[in-house]
Amino acid sequence: MASEKQLTVVTCTAPVNIAVIKYWGKRDEELILPLNSSLSVTLHQDQLKTTTTAAISKDFTEDRIWLNGVEVDMGQPRLQSCLREIHRLARKRRSSDDRNAPPPSLSYKVHVASENNFPTAAGLASSAAGYACLAYTLAKVYGVEAELSEVARRGSGSACRSLYGGFVQWQRGEQADGKDSIAQQVAPESHWPELRILVLVVSADKKLTSSTSGMQTSVETSALLQFRAASVVPTRMTEMIRCIRDRDFATFGELTMKDSNQFHATCLDTFPPISYLNDTSKNIIHLVHRFNTYHGQTKVAYTFDAGPNAVIFTLEDTMAEFVAAVRHCFPPEPNGDKFLKGLPVRSVQLSDKLKAALALNPAPGGIRYIITTKAGPGPQVLDSPHLHLLGPDGLPKPSA
Repeated sequence: MASEKQLTVVTCTAPVNIAVIKYWGKRDEELILPLNSSLSVTLHQDQLKTTTTAAISKDFTEDRIWLNGVEVDMGQPRLQSCLREIHRLARKRRSSDDRNAPPPSLSYKVHVASENNFPTAAGLASSAAGYACLAYTLAKVYGVEAELSEVARRGSGSACRSLYGGFVQWQRGEQADGKDSIAQQVAPESHWPELRILVLVVSADKKLTSSTSGMQTSVETSALLQFRAASVVPTRMTEMIRCIRDRDFATFGELTMKDSNQFHATCLDTFPPISYLNDTSKNIIHLVHRFNTYHGQTKVAYTFDAGPNAVIFTLEDTMAEFVAAVRHCFPPEPNGDKFLKGLPVRSVQLSDKLKAALALNPAPGGIRYIITTKAGPGPQVLDSPHLHLLGPDGLPKPSA
């Protein structure tokens, strides 16, 4: 057991990011180098985040990690890769900077506890938030001050985008060693204050095909994926960055939907085909297009990662009406959990004309709940000791 004063403990949080230009497929599996660049929006941590505590002590006998209260194998290759990279950066800092006190001994074992406040492995970018938080927290506990894209990327490719707030691009890079395959902020979260994001949780179940295995099969079998990476994404990246900088929602929304559709088309072009969307997902797509057609412009946009849950982008002045449309088409189950979580949404009544235009048979319970949020900041350090997930003995605190 480790005494409290022998323990070095750091707790951090990191956000979920949702790609509007998708990453799917690697050109290097070990370094996790993508076939194409990608671009995402960082969601606010008041609604979705990973919290991670890392502790090191000379009294620990082995590295250990707990995820959502359950101990998992610390020997997993991606976990070990992140830890090795942090150790390398800590040694590099020690040898190059004698002015600062040396970081804690690299011979100490580490204990890590991590929790998500949203469904894990359900297509909501839990691995991105998780590995970004792991990289950031390990860097703090070992005294590393460096670009962490490569550390987070070795855990989960899209994790490097969760190291920044606002709007973030992950550059494909050209170097074989991946040194230029890094994340960069395109604009801060304050750049587009009217933008709102709705997470429509269709299922919290673990997806049948993991992103890792799905990508590998797509790279091996999908001709569409290769064409997309080489000929489609570069132009879309340039246009998406322009849309964000100009706050051009109509083009942003249309491009977001087209890229989501093409990503899922590559999954269907994979052999055997992969289908992450279910019937409710497809009805959400119909709802969005009928809502936009009724208004004669793109007022809402959907995107789906590798799972059935929809992420909707809209502007603040449209959010209430669209939430009402979702309630109309997917009535909440009676006596269920709170249907609307996150930012407050005013109640509005749909017009009969809009109800008729939506033309979808109500599907009660199709959407379990909605999380309303906005763009938010990157990782944060929590200073209060009572927020640590590990106790003075280096073990997870009992659940409240």
